Amino acid sequence: CPGTFRYGYEYQGLSGRLVITPLTDRCYMTLTQALTFKLGGSPAGPAGTGKTETVKDLAKSLALPCFVINCGEGLDYKAMGCIFSGLVQCGAWGCFDEFNRINIEVLSVVSAQLKAIQNAISYDAPFVDIGTGSDISIKKVKGFVISGVFITMNPGYAGRTELPDNLKALFR
Repeated sequence: CPGTFRYGYEYQGLSGRLVITPLTDRCYMTLTQALTFKLGGSPAGPAGTGKTETVKDLAKSLALPCFVINCGEGLDYKAMGCIFSGLVQCGAWGCFDEFNRINIEVLSVVSAQLKAIQNAISYDAPFVDIGTGSDISIKKVKGFVISGVFITMNPGYAGRTELPDNLKALFR
């Protein structure tokens, strides 16, 4: 991956790290490549295989805060907009666990919000408007945007939504 990443200097304590296997290494490469192209990451697979833990460990290796949000039918576009706003303003990563449990109507608006954020990052804009009523400042460290959005999915389970194509295009 030809990307350049800035160390975040977020103290995270002395907790353990994941064991690096060929699969976690490949996942790290895919996620960092997605970040290089200003996209989000989307590990998918059966429950309990370490998708969320892999994203959290990659954030820890870059000393960046990573917040895990458990998704469900109760999340609406306003709540998602507030979460995105907070992540972008503080320069944190967000890992949306079981993202495909969100209602399809909400995913449509979420897609537009994420696209606005990714466009602002791509064009090096200092602010982004995602429809929350005000412009959101984008935190940078030494000139680099450090925010990231990741989604994990457990495909094939009951109550899971198929992601729209325009939303799939925002993730690798």
